[in-house]
Amino acid sequence: MDLQLQGKRALITGSTAGIGFACARELAAEGASVIVNGRTSARVEAAREKILAEFPNADVQGVAADLSTADGVQFLLQATPDVDILVNNLGIFDPRPFEQIGDDEWLRFFEVNVMSGVRLSRHYLPRMKAANWGRIIFISSESGLCPPAEMVHYGMTKSAQLSISRGLAETCAGTNVTVNSVLPGPTSTEGVGEFFGKLAAQAGQTLAEAEKAFFANARPTSLLKRFIEPAEIAAMVTYLSSPRSAATNGAALRAEGGIVRALM
Repeated sequence: MDLQLQGKRALITGSTAGIGFACARELAAEGASVIVNGRTSARVEAAREKILAEFPNADVQGVAADLSTADGVQFLLQATPDVDILVNNLGIFDPRPFEQIGDDEWLRFFEVNVMSGVRLSRHYLPRMKAANWGRIIFISSESGLCPPAEMVHYGMTKSAQLSISRGLAETCAGTNVTVNSVLPGPTSTEGVGEFFGKLAAQAGQTLAEAEKAFFANARPTSLLKRFIEPAEIAAMVTYLSSPRSAATNGAALRAEGGIVRALM
């Protein structure tokens, strides 16, 4: 299937690794011009070179900017004032008991996971409407529907993304601009790998044993019973980025391995 992404310009935040990198790679493979983003020039350039090594003819640029601050967002916007596709992927997580989460952490999670996407969307959405074409995609989480007890502050930000995404979509009625969110389940990213590596070592388990225990105890409703690969999320994001997804707007699309049992 031709996803008709040739000539489209896509910005993927937090795209030097994990789901963000997989999205940048897949969009580049489909012919979109891609802007990779991360906090450091070294990681941005490494991600860019990795994509170009696989797709030498791809158009891949990079902007190093810390999008957890308004100044960082402004720096990126000055470097990249116009895009056709915005993938708000940047996000952080940190399992921690609720009683130990201070005000500063609540605010930090909100700034990174929520306000980065709000600030970027506030800039790009009017331009997309003026051009009468655009795609904004929030990478939320199944935690937005099923807030995890071990990361209440993280779940809060993912629920907020769902509300923002739907609200923005309502403002796009009658246009060729869509705003959607994708809800991954537990995914095999760099951060998750490091976290589970530590848990496995502490418990005297292999990574495979730790993964099996996680899905048996922490996510027992999973139908997949394994961590999702970033490329499996990127496939849905790439489709949503394309003109072929025109009928999908204001949606929260699950790619969470069947964790969420509710029909709607």
